Amino acid sequence: MKLNELQRNIGATHEKKRLGRGPGSGLGKTSGKGQKGQKARSGVSINPVFEGGQLPLYRRIPKRGFSNDRFKTVYAVINVEQLNVFEDGTVVTPALLKDTGLVKKQLDGVKVLGNGKLEKKITIQANKFSTSALEKIKEAGSKAEVI
Repeated sequence: MKLNELQRNIGATHEKKRLGRGPGSGLGKTSGKGQKGQKARSGVSINPVFEGGQLPLYRRIPKRGFSNDRFKTVYAVINVEQLNVFEDGTVVTPALLKDTGLVKKQLDGVKVLGNGKLEKKITIQANKFSTSALEKIKEAGSKAEVI
């Protein structure tokens, strides 16, 4: 096989549709858009759920069920390794985390996760701790207090 003998697979290429090009193409005159109407005009973009003014399907069908998502508790999360910025003996509170910028919003509380390694001896006050975070905090000689 040589470079000058390479060919594309059959069906890999096809001719471009040449719209409005006479009787032989089959796409002359109205260019495959039919007779008049909104879709025959240039710049058409109709919302796929629009049904021409008829009450749309999503409003016709009955609404059922209940979602509890509005009431779920969402915690601001922080990893153990991020707490290494504090000095030994510091009491780390959610307010302190917000002031230092480690947590943007406190949401429904702060949860400490166990990613990384803690190298300082500090007291951490938070709403929740993961089991791996508790192990790593104990390992480092620090304290974990649930608020």
